[in-house]
Amino acid sequence: MRDYVITVNSTVDLPLEWLEERHVPVIPLRYTIDGETYTDMHGLSAKEFFAKLREGKMSTTSQVNPEEAADMLEPFLKEGKDVLHLGFSSGLSGTLNSMRVGGEMLSEKYPEAKVIVIDTLCACLGEGLLLHHALKRKAEGMTIDELAKWVEENKLHICHNVTVDDLNHLHRGGRVSKTTAVIGTLVQIKPIIHMDNEGKLQVIGKERGRKRSLNKIVDMAVEQAKGWDNDIVMITHGDCIEDAEYVAKLVREKMGIDNILINNIGTVIGSHTGPGVVAVFCMGSHR
Repeated sequence: MRDYVITVNSTVDLPLEWLEERHVPVIPLRYTIDGETYTDMHGLSAKEFFAKLREGKMSTTSQVNPEEAADMLEPFLKEGKDVLHLGFSSGLSGTLNSMRVGGEMLSEKYPEAKVIVIDTLCACLGEGLLLHHALKRKAEGMTIDELAKWVEENKLHICHNVTVDDLNHLHRGGRVSKTTAVIGTLVQIKPIIHMDNEGKLQVIGKERGRKRSLNKIVDMAVEQAKGWDNDIVMITHGDCIEDAEYVAKLVREKMGIDNILINNIGTVIGSHTGPGVVAVFCMGSHR
């Protein structure tokens, strides 16, 4: 049986050291801010990036192209390995299609190899949580085909519960109207967002005040996770560690889970959420 490698995009938003320790290759997206273009995970620090956003600077992102995808994956095929790529949601980026085209190019060049590209319909630490579970099952001996089947069957059980502090970034991304953004900001309305089954972010509720919105996303995770054995919960934040730690405290109290990974949201996804975003990721019965 051929060995295989699991690859991801930088939108997985896990700490770089975590990925390096587990030998997970990362195919990065890029972003441009203040006239400079950077590679996600290797550009500005979270503090530097969100400081620019708070100053009013705009960040635009660019997807991976098929040639870049093929170039990043080919070395593993040359080593005689197959590739299972867990891709950034097609509902948020064209990167997934580029990864598939790049994989098809390589399949023609290396007909003996398998290049399986999966649309995870996940983003950020949702991708990260799916990767965590995929790596566990690979270590337990699942073949590439068995693991690909497991991912397809379980990807919609990765729950994304999100709140943002500033509606203006959602407005720029076309998620809410300008009127909603202006009025909501004035009266301290905080949207509650989730990732739907098509891999798109949807505003599904609102809370008045930051603390109530943070409580709400944990309560959603508690409900979703009933009956599921979550060995870890992941929390991301947009340069607001105190809020993330408050959410982690609630997770410990309400879900009884001590194994919690907290990490800053990445610069590509953070370009669209803005500073102040907080999200909780767990496995559950439904999104």
